[in-house]
Amino acid sequence: MKTNKIIWGVLLAVLATSCNFLESESPSAMDAKTIFTNPSLTGQAIAAVYDLIGSDKGYRNRLACGYMGLNTDLEHNRKNDGKADYAIYMMTPVSSDLTNAQGKDPWGYFNVGVERCNNIIEGLEANADLSDAQLSYYLGEAYFLRSFLYLDMVKLWGDVPARFESVAKNPDGARTPKTNRNEIYEHLRGDLKKAAEYLPWSSECPGSAANRTDRPSKAAAYALLMRNDMYYAGKSVRPATYMNGPVENVDAAKRKELYEEVLWAYSQIKAGPNEESKFLSSYEQVFRNVCEDVTNYYKSEMIWEIPFNDGARGQFLQYNCPKSSDALKGLKNNTSGSTNSVVAIVPTLYFDYEDGDPRRDVVFAKFDWRYDNGSTFNKDADVVKAVFPEVDVANKEKFLYQKFQMIDNWYLGKYRVEWMKRERTGNDDGINFPVIRYADVLLMAAEASLGGLTKDEPANLHGVDGKACFDRVRARVGLAAKELTMPNIQDERKFELVGEYVRKWDLMRWGILKDKLVSEHKRIEDLNSHAGDYAELPDTIYFKYKKVASADYCYNTTIKGYVIDSIWGLKPGEKGKPASYSDENKWIKKALYEESSGRVLATSKYVLFNRDHPEHLNSRQLWPIFNVNLGEDFLWNDYGYDN
Repeated sequence: MKTNKIIWGVLLAVLATSCNFLESESPSAMDAKTIFTNPSLTGQAIAAVYDLIGSDKGYRNRLACGYMGLNTDLEHNRKNDGKADYAIYMMTPVSSDLTNAQGKDPWGYFNVGVERCNNIIEGLEANADLSDAQLSYYLGEAYFLRSFLYLDMVKLWGDVPARFESVAKNPDGARTPKTNRNEIYEHLRGDLKKAAEYLPWSSECPGSAANRTDRPSKAAAYALLMRNDMYYAGKSVRPATYMNGPVENVDAAKRKELYEEVLWAYSQIKAGPNEESKFLSSYEQVFRNVCEDVTNYYKSEMIWEIPFNDGARGQFLQYNCPKSSDALKGLKNNTSGSTNSVVAIVPTLYFDYEDGDPRRDVVFAKFDWRYDNGSTFNKDADVVKAVFPEVDVANKEKFLYQKFQMIDNWYLGKYRVEWMKRERTGNDDGINFPVIRYADVLLMAAEASLGGLTKDEPANLHGVDGKACFDRVRARVGLAAKELTMPNIQDERKFELVGEYVRKWDLMRWGILKDKLVSEHKRIEDLNSHAGDYAELPDTIYFKYKKVASADYCYNTTIKGYVIDSIWGLKPGEKGKPASYSDENKWIKKALYEESSGRVLATSKYVLFNRDHPEHLNSRQLWPIFNVNLGEDFLWNDYGYDN
């Protein structure tokens, strides 16, 4: 159990939210000097920021759960049924699934969170003895959290109000209009360097923050600075140009400066105590650790995660794991039964991986879990008996197995219920949301060393070997070194980071979101019809099951469990039956692309964006400010949302 979790269900009203969600009041009996000279009270103020991050319709069950960052050419939201207009670039200012009463929605949470950080920063800087390690840490944490919140606001809305002073200090700040995002990026550069000054390395953090992935450290501040600078150096859709696509944020000289800062920040991380050892030897173990609640900083690849509370808050796994349709009391750790799985992987990616790349089989879950007497596998009892000979078919014994899914229904497999170390007793599984990890840092350093797409190569005064960073990511999965080029970096980022809520922002900063999604629809059409690169693929696959140790997958040892083993027909040229095929050795035949209602990847069924409005891939890249948040005239919507 994660006993040091820091999102609590009950908090003192240190900075309670009033009906005006930017007014954060301190308790009448306490003033700033009382609060911010007391580590315990300051800790409660910090906890109030995390509480907002974990609130309903925030990261708890929306932003970390498929609402933010989909769809891309790699990830597909499977709930594109009108409730997921945010994923198909059809958002409107009245999208009800993300809005509620004022302040109880993402926009409200972000702004209140920023205001709470403002109060903490000002209170500590004015009153605290910063030679106190705990108070100094809290100041760095407040700078880090404010930067994280602002960077995600810019990712979602573009230009947002820059409020880096509390309302108490600047009463007019509550009416701050939208600010050019470049000013925010620039401000965050300074804030994250301040955060790095106050935050120690993880092993040196005070008290319960030591050695934890879910509390920020010096490395987390540097890593977020790298991410900020990569976005700043890239491209953005702007109000004046949104119909024509993204434009460069800054000029070549500024890009070189930003890329140089990225390399400097990486050099600081690399020199940190034991930071290099965080890059794990096993790709699969990176994600097993997330599911197993491994929050020991030096046993995890995660540099920072959003913390949730075991079984009481946070639905990350619920939305991001393979589907378990009826696996109640069958699948290991799955007391709560079915999952609300949202993130499917676009199937063309399966064929893009290099042969032998083990990441593919971690990323793709080509099944959902079933726990029944085989009726959903095959209604013919003789077939079930032949395939699962250990099962008592005559008495309709229930057993656990993976049901192979049609190719449009392959889920993200990086996070799995059966990898947990505790039971999932409800939708709030409490698994942390990984925000940034070491492999991402390596690939950002490699990209910065090249000067990005525009080839504005920095001086690299810090001697960072971008090629070594790039090759290190490939070597972990047994792949040979490749030339360090931007196309190769772009590919490596997709193979390494798919399903981790970074791809959309990569495509946006590279200025290719629209091009990639339009071309991806064409690739899906080719896959559906077996044309072009997919001409040698068959429609039918064959696979086998193998019985597994019950302790590895099943809720208890009395349940028999089976997983998909050999597969024939997923590689070009694997047509016809496998050489060893026979009824006796239990090969199972399955149509992969066609069901009774037609081709599953047909243009009418498999939708990454509204094909009638490809222009929305520019104009709807960013969210509107929802009507419930607009209020008076100091806020407004651009990008045609006001029409």
